[in-house]
Amino acid sequence: MGLILDSSVLIAEERKGQTAHRTLTQIGAYTGENRIAVSVITIMEMAHGLARANTPQRKATRQQFLTDVLQAVPIHPVTAAIALRAGRIDGENSAIGIRLAISDLLIGVTAIELGYSVLTANVRHFQMIPGLTVLSI
Repeated sequence: MGLILDSSVLIAEERKGQTAHRTLTQIGAYTGENRIAVSVITIMEMAHGLARANTPQRKATRQQFLTDVLQAVPIHPVTAAIALRAGRIDGENSAIGIRLAISDLLIGVTAIELGYSVLTANVRHFQMIPGLTVLSI
C-alpha cells in the first residue's frame, strides 16, 4: 500500500510554517506509510497557490515548500487509464446529481490506480469516489 497526498494537507502544513521535509516525516509517522507520493494535479494546485502569493515572503516560502516536495516524493502523471476511470466516475456521478471537482477526482483516481489511499483534509469530496480509501489528519 502507499499514500497519495492531496494538496489540502500540504497547503495546510505550509501555511502553519512547517517545512516540506518535516511535513512528510510527520505524515509517514502518523500513517505508518513509507511510500508517499503526489499526483501531478497536487503539484498544479500548489503552483496555483504560489502564483497567488500576495507578498514576496509568502511567495518565497511557498516556492521553497513546492521545490522540496518536488525533490522528496514521486510525482504520478495523469495517464490514459486514470483519465478513463475519472471520466466514467464523473459521468456516473453527474447522472445522479453529484458534482465533484475534477482535480479531486483525478487525485483520488490516481490513488486507486496505484493501489494507494489518499490523505486529505477534504474528506467529503474524496468519499464520493467509489473504491477509494480515504484518510484524514
